[in-house]
Amino acid sequence: MSPSPGPPPPPRRGRSHPPSLIRLAERLIRDERLLARGDVVLCACSGGPDSTALLHVLALLRRRIGHEVVAHGVDHGLRPAAAAELAIARDLAERLGVPYASTRVDVAPGANLQARARAARFAALAAASAAHGARAIATGHTADDRAETVLLRLLRGAGPRGLAVLPPRAPLWPDAGAACSGVEPGSAAGVELIRPLLLARRADVLAHLSRHHLAFAEDPSNGDPRFTRVRVRRELLPLLEDLSPAIVEHLCALSDMLVASRDRPSGVEPAVLNGSEPLSVPLGRAQRLAIERARKLGRPLRVRVRGGGEIALGFPEESSVLIKDKSVRRGA
Repeated sequence: MSPSPGPPPPPRRGRSHPPSLIRLAERLIRDERLLARGDVVLCACSGGPDSTALLHVLALLRRRIGHEVVAHGVDHGLRPAAAAELAIARDLAERLGVPYASTRVDVAPGANLQARARAARFAALAAASAAHGARAIATGHTADDRAETVLLRLLRGAGPRGLAVLPPRAPLWPDAGAACSGVEPGSAAGVELIRPLLLARRADVLAHLSRHHLAFAEDPSNGDPRFTRVRVRRELLPLLEDLSPAIVEHLCALSDMLVASRDRPSGVEPAVLNGSEPLSVPLGRAQRLAIERARKLGRPLRVRVRGGGEIALGFPEESSVLIKDKSVRRGA
């Protein structure tokens, strides 16, 4: 009698679920060097879902990354419910052991209300960051917010520079601190805006809030169709996702490439070289993004190209040079 076969081998373990919001934020923080050990980051809090999740994630990552977190809310004086919404942020900050404070600003009703409220909010955040010695102000923008902003700019006729929106890090505008009383001009110099949740979708944020049983508030203006952004979010983007399910990722990738082009010195393009001769190699969007990321981090990279070959990329100091790997077999 032949021996009976043993039990089947256990299935290979693989990723059965997408990365958590914590993992996505940590990856972006490390890849883009948004925060370093000893940095103080001011988390902009409204009590809404995105900023609530951001505050929770930044607090949880303190031990891994070594930064300090302070939280700050801004009441624009436009809605009576705002105080109760900020109380949600305050309560969460207290449970997490994060210092919390808030500022009341006056934004009169009228034309371009959202833009004026945003300017007042960032002026207040700049003042708070100066008071705490914060190096960065973190906001809860997600990939959905970035895609919506690209579409809004397209609708308004923006060109390539105008579509380079919501990068992971950006300088705070020079006069932000001076716009608040009691803040010396230039005190906000060197403070950056960082967006640690840009790799996440809005669904990732909601899943995180549900998983950790975090309370949050919804601003009713986010559902008001009088605002063009609301119509883009509720009407245009769902239609585009029906036509192309990855449209949010595509729009964010486009913005990434335009940000990289904008930040590169004028007239300087990455060179593809074989020795000292230019090498004509067709590169797709994913390859270009991987190359730009490696260039930013100063890390070597190998990229597969059509025909079965590869290119070894080296990034000496202050350069972006792609070097053909002569040891790679020629593709058939």
